[in-house]
Amino acid sequence: MIPDKAFFWLARTLAPIMSIPSSPMELVAPAGSLAALKAALAAGADAVYVGLKNGTNARNFAGLNFDANSLRQGIELAHSLQRRVLFAINTYPQPGRTDEWRQAIDQAVLLGADAIILADPGLLRYARDRYPDLRLHLSVQGSATHADSIALMHEQFGIQRAVLPRVLTLREIARLIEHSPVEIEVFGFGSLCVMAEGRCLLSSYATGDSPNNKGVCSPAHAVRWVEKNQNLEARLGGVMIDCYGPGENAAYPTLCKGRFEVEGELDHALEEPTSLNAIGLLPQLVEMGVAALKIEGRQRSPAYVSQVVQVLRSAVDAACGNPHRYSVRPEWQARLAAQAEGAQVTQGAYERPWK
Repeated sequence: MIPDKAFFWLARTLAPIMSIPSSPMELVAPAGSLAALKAALAAGADAVYVGLKNGTNARNFAGLNFDANSLRQGIELAHSLQRRVLFAINTYPQPGRTDEWRQAIDQAVLLGADAIILADPGLLRYARDRYPDLRLHLSVQGSATHADSIALMHEQFGIQRAVLPRVLTLREIARLIEHSPVEIEVFGFGSLCVMAEGRCLLSSYATGDSPNNKGVCSPAHAVRWVEKNQNLEARLGGVMIDCYGPGENAAYPTLCKGRFEVEGELDHALEEPTSLNAIGLLPQLVEMGVAALKIEGRQRSPAYVSQVVQVLRSAVDAACGNPHRYSVRPEWQARLAAQAEGAQVTQGAYERPWK
């Protein structure tokens, strides 16, 4: 671990040669800890997104996220490098506890947040009314998939960016951008959600928990591995999601990525257990006017953040610098595949219709 003083010196020394906010497409990296934040900035992220150590963010896990002291350090470092810090306050307030979420917004502003990522309309209203100059982003948890919903959020709450769910094709994204009054951010790498983000009724049905408030679609208490007849059964809340034969790689049990028999065919009915990788689509995303490329993974390690940011920094710069001569380097793909779920990647809904 690099000591803080040494890191500040190193970061400032490298700043002139590191790619910092000059690209038309902002690279937004996850930071689940101060170490991950430092790794993201050192690797060249334009912005990082963070969460507080409470239920106001959708990755509320033990040992993850920030207290006020670590956030001050992280924000000071980011701002010294002319980078931005975005606060994810993207869960929906629980009955009788609204003040906890409002206080999180107040704390983010006090600490110097460059933007707040929100999903709940009531919180958007609070933030807009109390802090009219505050930059607001509509979270992917808001599940806005068409221009009318984004325009409404802009009209009512003054949002300046919307993060799109990972269920739209490139053609749909391009049409949406044409009619959107705000910036559009899309996911470029990480776990692939093919449901209404944070409000997946499949997971809620199987586990009894809200993915939005538990921070994960398959909470650990609901996961069971059962060995039977030399096979390994993956179960979520008692529901068998998959069955793996001897020597077959087993993925973490996620209901939408299980194998089921549909009309006599056993297959991944909704989506395969792979990570989204849009590196091959960067020229198209740049051309259509995507404002920001987001990396999923606040729950992942600083090493993951560093590796993925380094690759995407190089790729985004290449795509923005000369999109017509852009090509994906084999070493980029190899490094990203090593960080992918099941060591497999997909372009998801970006290039193909829903199954």
